[in-house]
Amino acid sequence: MVSENRIVVKVGSSLLVNEEMLTPSYAFIHGLLGDIATLREQGKEVVLTSSGSVALGLGLLKADPKTAGVQEKQAAAACGQPLLLNVYKQIALEYGFDIAQVLITLEDLENRRRFLNTRNTINRLLERGLLPIVNENDTVTTEEIRVGDNDRLAAKVAQMLQASNLTILTSIDGLYDRNPEEEGAQFVERVDDVAEYLEVTKSTSSLGSGGMMTKMQAANMAQNAGCTTLIAKGEMDRPITAVLSGERRCTECVAQTAPASSWSVWLTDRLSMAGSIIVRSNPARDIRSGEIGVKAGDVVSMSGDFHKGDVLHVFDEDGNEVARGLTNYGSQEALILARHPDLPSKETLGYTTSDVIINQKNLILLEEHHLNWDQPEEDFLDIEQP
Repeated sequence: MVSENRIVVKVGSSLLVNEEMLTPSYAFIHGLLGDIATLREQGKEVVLTSSGSVALGLGLLKADPKTAGVQEKQAAAACGQPLLLNVYKQIALEYGFDIAQVLITLEDLENRRRFLNTRNTINRLLERGLLPIVNENDTVTTEEIRVGDNDRLAAKVAQMLQASNLTILTSIDGLYDRNPEEEGAQFVERVDDVAEYLEVTKSTSSLGSGGMMTKMQAANMAQNAGCTTLIAKGEMDRPITAVLSGERRCTECVAQTAPASSWSVWLTDRLSMAGSIIVRSNPARDIRSGEIGVKAGDVVSMSGDFHKGDVLHVFDEDGNEVARGLTNYGSQEALILARHPDLPSKETLGYTTSDVIINQKNLILLEEHHLNWDQPEEDFLDIEQP
């Protein structure tokens, strides 16, 4: 059930950090937290997803954002996070409330148990009247195991908390049908189908890790959970409430009227691909009809070093994504079962078990409103059955 009083706000580095000096933009942060104080007085529960720690840390390390590598960014996050949180805390106290820091990794969002634990923590903070400030734990993440952008992170938080609104504040006033610097570019006020705009949303800012494409991906994730996304320019004066009231123009990505269950949303809206499998044409048809799960003998090939309980992407032989589901086996066990479908598992694995790699009840079919993933081009292991 979507909570009408819950709002997730995402703010990018370009608003929070002076791009030349790499210092906090105190005036904007004052306006932001003052507006959050207004929302709290109106009975709203607000969660802030904040970028900025890496950019501030690069300033402290006197490093160039354009050339900094992973290790330097990790060190920068360690330097910048306490500075950013200190600024937030001091200004929030001026407005009569306090903050709490919630650092999240990719695993906290993709692992179901850790996802629920994170949700419980944020819920408890909201119950106690604090403002949770969420960011990725950039001090410990690498390129291979990170969310990568706070737009999709904010969307996952909105899904997690069943928020009714995700407001993304950025350096431009919303989505255009092409590069806004091009002549004739038209502003897009309403988006029902995010897929129509993915090809025109590829640039990023010098400080941020996400551009308009990640905002569209985030909007799709929020839509699937029944959450409306507003993308707007972050102004110092009433940056959030002016957008929510319609006084400042924005792009509205409209929520699905019949959102899926929280379980389905968590399973289908992934931030990374743990692994994937390709199934034969006839089983793929039966999977689409909702009749079966994925059996070992139906698998043509598989990709990824995945573990039991990971979410796998299921493709047909034409490269079309069919479904996503929880695997009963790790990649090595699944490969052995798929290569020897006619042998008892006692012979191949050393213990008796089922030949079903993904149970039907743990398999979610993709619908038109989901953004499909492309089938990986490399690292597939073909199933050479004897």
